[in-house]
Amino acid sequence: MRLTSPASAPQNRPSPQRHRRAGRRWPAVAAAVLGTASAAMAIPSSNGATPTFAQSGYQQDDLRRDADALRALGITGVQARVTTASGRDLVATAGVAVAGTNRPVPRDGYFRIASTGKALMATVILQLVEDGTLSLDDTVDRWLPGLIDANGNDGRQITVHQLLQNTSGLHDDLPGFDTPQQYYEHRYDTYTAEQIVARAMKHHPDFPPGTGWSYSNTGYVVLGMIVEKAAGRPWQEEVESRILKPLGMNHTYLPGTTSTLRRPHAAGYQVFAAGERTDVTEQIVPDLGGYVSTTADVNRFFQALLGGELLSAARMAEMRDTVPVPKPFDVFWPGGRYGLGLVSRPLSCGGSYWSHEGGEAGYITLNGATDDGSRTVTVSMSTSFNDLRKTLRQQKTASDLVDRALCDTPGNRQGR
Repeated sequence: MRLTSPASAPQNRPSPQRHRRAGRRWPAVAAAVLGTASAAMAIPSSNGATPTFAQSGYQQDDLRRDADALRALGITGVQARVTTASGRDLVATAGVAVAGTNRPVPRDGYFRIASTGKALMATVILQLVEDGTLSLDDTVDRWLPGLIDANGNDGRQITVHQLLQNTSGLHDDLPGFDTPQQYYEHRYDTYTAEQIVARAMKHHPDFPPGTGWSYSNTGYVVLGMIVEKAAGRPWQEEVESRILKPLGMNHTYLPGTTSTLRRPHAAGYQVFAAGERTDVTEQIVPDLGGYVSTTADVNRFFQALLGGELLSAARMAEMRDTVPVPKPFDVFWPGGRYGLGLVSRPLSCGGSYWSHEGGEAGYITLNGATDDGSRTVTVSMSTSFNDLRKTLRQQKTASDLVDRALCDTPGNRQGR
């Protein structure tokens, strides 16, 4: 598998916990800032009863007010979409597409979906399991002998299931940037999958495989390599043929070494630690987090996944078999549990919803779907912060939008 064309490893790279990747990896950044920790695995519990939805309902004005609340946090542009069981969409935007202008945010513009792409990868893996091509119990060495073998890392002990659930213990060491100068210097850097894995091999595991939980983008890079070996073609082609084309997700694509986004799109901004707001739209993202999509396509994916269009009941049960995330992540995902490329979070109206948020420098995405996929929501924000306090406020406000939209709770019940 190739993430991008090969490139020599850059020199004088910043520390891996950088906010270029903090968006796509902001759960990982939470661990770095709040203190890395692992949690003992526990027997998954039921994900709750059926939510009790309000009768009056979440309306267009509610979505608009929730989008405005995000804009008020200093986010340059917001686009949000709620897809209902009837097929009717609520769409709202706030802010501007380009800072310093009056250009409106496109109602279905392109944006980088970042770690939301992990749900695509997990779906492909489970389809290959269904086909009998591979097993969740297969070890990394079964497909990629010798790839993981340094500093206590052992591919003979790590399974596909553990990679999917972030219980492999593989440490993340990903490239990034802390300042505008580093962004301009490194935004076109490219990496192969092997180079990304080699960076992780410089570290000891976070914990022995299967004994804890830590967010590992590197683990999903390894999964892509396994898909390529098992299927006999690039993992991107498996995603295309198994998910994107069948669902008509014609606005979801992997840019590869193209650093720009298709039009229309809002520009993505990173607010660095010193307060500089920098347009970071143009960059090469070196893994499956590079997918670009729209709110309509993301909603379509989760609607199909939770609605049973992509996986059998048995495979969906495996995907929704969750473990609790450790305490440092509870700030980002209160009550959150991680399945196989899918996150369960509680709803204020009862029960839970499913999602996989993501963020890249300049673009933060939250999403969610009810248990049967009948109601879905995606919100894209074109600003990310290097400030943990601002990031947490952004996360909380966007999570509240998702909760109200899925619970069908009108804004006036929130004191508006």
